Amino acid sequence: MKKQQVPVDRTYKLLRNAAPLSFMLPARSTRKNPLLWFDEENGVNRQLRYAVNQKSPFEDEQDDNAIIEPIVFENGFLSVPKNNPVLQKFLFHHPMNGKAFVEVDREKDAQSVLENMEIEVDALLEAKSLGVDQMETVARVLFGKNTALMTTSELKRDIFVYARRNPKEFLAVLSDPELKLHSKIQRFFDEKLLVYKNGKKDVFFNTASVKKKMVTIPFDADPTSIIISYLKSEDGMDSLKMLESNLSMGGE
Repeated sequence: MKKQQVPVDRTYKLLRNAAPLSFMLPARSTRKNPLLWFDEENGVNRQLRYAVNQKSPFEDEQDDNAIIEPIVFENGFLSVPKNNPVLQKFLFHHPMNGKAFVEVDREKDAQSVLENMEIEVDALLEAKSLGVDQMETVARVLFGKNTALMTTSELKRDIFVYARRNPKEFLAVLSDPELKLHSKIQRFFDEKLLVYKNGKKDVFFNTASVKKKMVTIPFDADPTSIIISYLKSEDGMDSLKMLESNLSMGGE
């Protein structure tokens, strides 16, 4: 259970990516939109109502002369000074707290930003440490490009941009134990040793001596995952060796 803190200046923000210019929070309980807080100590639901001339946010502790004022978030934020503890307490107990809005936690937000920055730095350092062969492997997986058509500078640029924009995904790719096989499959397609047919429903061998179908891609399945599964199977190991032998003959 949340504990009410001592009054200090507080700021609240809406939980949405694109907050409206103005958002009015319900300030009183109605039949259509009841504002209730469950009092565990007494085992009852208590109605909430924000009134500027009352000392409590609970309707059962207010008199009959309550003056209701709207509670408005401007540009997604609402600032409540410490000399308005009733509104702070009202917002604390409001059923939309944690669902439509939350209190701004500057320390937590700063920590989150710092963690994201550290992940970005880690990703960029990993990108910088890659050799040319490793960059080509990663580029084939990330971009599905024929790296033979790219200069080293283009490879570095694209990988650095991706690492900066998608650091978590970039680090995940580097840690994938199937990275090299994923890259090798891309090379098989780049050099036309494997080809798609029948609207990319089937994958066929396309070497000088083998032209048969390798696998059929199930509907909505990831083709690379299906090909990896086949090549790692007992039946697919010989096919992988055959493809690799043709690849080495063709060179980079």
